Amino acid sequence: MSLEDDIQQPQFRNECQKALINLIYSTNWASEKLNELFSTKDITSQQFNILRILRGAGKPLSTLQIRQRMLDKMSDTSRIVDRLIKKGFVVKNVCTGDRRLVDISICENGMTLLKNMDEEIISLEDSFTQLNEDELKQLNFLLDKLRG
Repeated sequence: MSLEDDIQQPQFRNECQKALINLIYSTNWASEKLNELFSTKDITSQQFNILRILRGAGKPLSTLQIRQRMLDKMSDTSRIVDRLIKKGFVVKNVCTGDRRLVDISICENGMTLLKNMDEEIISLEDSFTQLNEDELKQLNFLLDKLRG
């Protein structure tokens, strides 16, 4: 279905306005799908992002290193980490290189949660089956170019 039909707006001022509205609409659509998954696991998208970062790093990271890799740069990384500690998904350890800092590590519970979510995330990727590999590459290229 077209954007015009979905939001019941027959026309736009120009293609730039339509692209901006389409980007907002598509972002909300994708966020809704992901948030449904996160709510069943009792985590937020930011908590998921931190767990994903820690698993991918394969080693403990400081909150500053985590923040640099976060998708949501405005998030309060320390507060989110504290919530993950309470849920038993990560732990804090004194940094071996600088005792004033702490390193954050993903726990077995966090790894298990991500492993369980992997299949569900893959099923969400099925939403993209209408696009072929070249179209997906072009979409990624255009989004990267937009952020410039």
